Amino acid sequence: MNSPIYLDYAATTPVDPAVSEVMMRYLGIEGVFGNPASRSHRFGWQAEQAVELARKQVASLVHCDPREVVWTSGATESNNLAIKGVCEFYRDQAGSYDKKRHLVTSLIEHKAVLDTCKYLESQGYEVTYLKPDEKGIITLEQVEEAVRSDTLLVSLMHVNNEIGVINPIHAIGDFLRKKGVWFHVDAAQSLGKVHIDLTEAKIDLMSFSAHKVYGPKGVGALYVNRHSGIGVACQMHGGGHERGFRSGTLATHQLAGFGMACAVAKDVMVEEEKRLRYFRELFRAQLTSVAGLHFHGDWDLRVAGNVNLGVEGVDGEVLLMSLQELAVSSGSACTSASVEPSYVLKAIGASDAIALSSIRITFGRFTEESEVVKAAQIMEQVITRLRS
Repeated sequence: MNSPIYLDYAATTPVDPAVSEVMMRYLGIEGVFGNPASRSHRFGWQAEQAVELARKQVASLVHCDPREVVWTSGATESNNLAIKGVCEFYRDQAGSYDKKRHLVTSLIEHKAVLDTCKYLESQGYEVTYLKPDEKGIITLEQVEEAVRSDTLLVSLMHVNNEIGVINPIHAIGDFLRKKGVWFHVDAAQSLGKVHIDLTEAKIDLMSFSAHKVYGPKGVGALYVNRHSGIGVACQMHGGGHERGFRSGTLATHQLAGFGMACAVAKDVMVEEEKRLRYFRELFRAQLTSVAGLHFHGDWDLRVAGNVNLGVEGVDGEVLLMSLQELAVSSGSACTSASVEPSYVLKAIGASDAIALSSIRITFGRFTEESEVVKAAQIMEQVITRLRS
């Protein structure tokens, strides 16, 4: 069988060749395979140097101090550490934070945030879930209305994983800093795609994932602002690694790969954004003859390579199964096995029928223009056949 055209870069990205090359140096007996925590010999020292170089590379991409980068197993762990860690740290604190039991998030967050908030509700916290506007954006005005005197933390994603829209985190961060409310941002889908400058943004915590930026799976990071004074309680206890934030032996090869992925992204991000935006516009233009298409989310305030469209008059499951020549998805990779309509699309006002017939198409670094054109042709042919 011929391999389908891969158009699911929001689910995961292939490892960049430069990343796989550097990762191989830290695996076998001929490479640097030591434990970064081994301080008594050269093998450990070399591994630690690799880990710290990677930390600098991640920090360089988002413009923060390397000491503010805490390694995790991915964005899911980072989100858990950020939200639970803040709540636990301040739960028993005396003073102005001890009675704060209110959190704010949105209805379209990743399950790693939503399920964490649901858990905290069972622990006595109250959570306000903001509904996005019809374009999928959480506005500053919504946050201003939701924040109360007992609000401890606001957690919002930078870029939505299904519809690709970009939230105004700078404006929200400025407001929350003035209110004395901690701000966590899930940046799994924006790292390497959208410019992030943490020296300017008023953000206390930010979650990252390597495999969304052409790095390896199973590794991520949490930015912890050293200057805002935020406290985060450890959720993974053990040897006290990562300055006490997260224990566990560090995976040197994965971290080296993550660092290189960020270094590559910093070099190519601007040109890549232009290229992917061209692909997105080309794809939509190729489908102008197809009636009854619904493009979800703000078309301009979104990452360049994301298209999420609903198709009138077509069953979603049948549509997805009929697109065997294309590797696309019906939404988040974490919930795509569900036959329920996307909770993200429902939150922005899509009907059950349109939500169930919606497809997420995401272009990436290794997408070719010919593949974009062919994908549009296949979409048109399949939709026409199914409708007939």
